[in-house]
Amino acid sequence: MTVLQTTPLTTEEDNPADVCSAPPPGHPRPDGQDSYTISEVVAFTGLTAHTLRWYERIGLMAHVDRSHTGQRRYSNRDLDWLDLVGKLRLTGMPVADMVRYAELVREGENTFGERRELLEQTRRDVRARIAELQDTLAVLDRKITFYSDATQAYEAERTR
Repeated sequence: MTVLQTTPLTTEEDNPADVCSAPPPGHPRPDGQDSYTISEVVAFTGLTAHTLRWYERIGLMAHVDRSHTGQRRYSNRDLDWLDLVGKLRLTGMPVADMVRYAELVREGENTFGERRELLEQTRRDVRARIAELQDTLAVLDRKITFYSDATQAYEAERTR
């Protein structure tokens, strides 16, 4: 039986002043393993094999190593990258921007500024979406309060 573990890259003790910036726990991975088949990665990530192949084809993932029989072999680093891609997808970042970000990462340290700008724009977009959602939540809260009050008044009227 293989024991799975989840290991965060850093802990709150590493950076107690900024606990919200700590990365989420990593994917459950067999202890000491650093080579995974596409079906294992599908199980870890919830992505489909088709999506994983597509990510590689469009350049969102760097070249994935292959076994001597040509089967893809993903590493822990690949799984970490897929976790980041998942987070970028959640932000609503367009695929073209994610591919551009991946290209910049592969180009090296001289692209730090461009990468930062891309992420800062994404952060602005996320904050705007959060503000829209907070406004929407406020409307829902007002409607729920209205219907709660109306239900209580209706029940009180019925019992008279």
